[in-house]
Amino acid sequence: MEYNEIVTQIIEFLGTFAFAISGIRHAAAKHFDWFGGYVCGIAVAIGGGTIRDVMLGTTPFWMTNPIYMICTAMALLFVVVFAKHMEGLRNTWFVFDTLGLALFTIAGIQKSLLFGQPYWVAIIMGCITGSAGGVIRDVLLNNEPVIFHREIYAMAAVAGGIIYWLFDYFGVTIEVTVISSFLVTCLIRFLAVRYHLSLPTLKDE
Repeated sequence: MEYNEIVTQIIEFLGTFAFAISGIRHAAAKHFDWFGGYVCGIAVAIGGGTIRDVMLGTTPFWMTNPIYMICTAMALLFVVVFAKHMEGLRNTWFVFDTLGLALFTIAGIQKSLLFGQPYWVAIIMGCITGSAGGVIRDVLLNNEPVIFHREIYAMAAVAGGIIYWLFDYFGVTIEVTVISSFLVTCLIRFLAVRYHLSLPTLKDE
């Protein structure tokens, strides 16, 4: 297995755990039972990656290794065990959601490049990988998808993807490229929410 593939799998695992916790926390806010929480967790964890893999013409990543299902179960156990401690942490779900967004964006870019896609396609695939799972989660929970809000969400993933491309173009090492892309995506998301930054909204007549 090539080094880049190992890095991609590690990132996908961490992203799965982060996104699964986010989905389960949302389900807990709606008072879903454990199974409902697991379904929401797995939906947000594998949704974007599944769409990406189908578009790339390959077997969805979670069908080749049960670790992602196990990872989501671990996330459910984590939330159940530490629920009382997490209640005192404001916006915990937001932090995990942002981490998942950044990690899955990078994973989507790397996998698309492995399949020989140009960078403009890889950045779009990274955005889909990072944000589509959240859309599925919000639909299941009967919430308005976050990417349609005024909050900067998918655009943070695009910005992180552009940083990945620029660093790779100038020959920066893969470690620095991944870390920089991750930090930029998270930083933009955190700052946008902290300072209420947003894109202009459409106006009707």
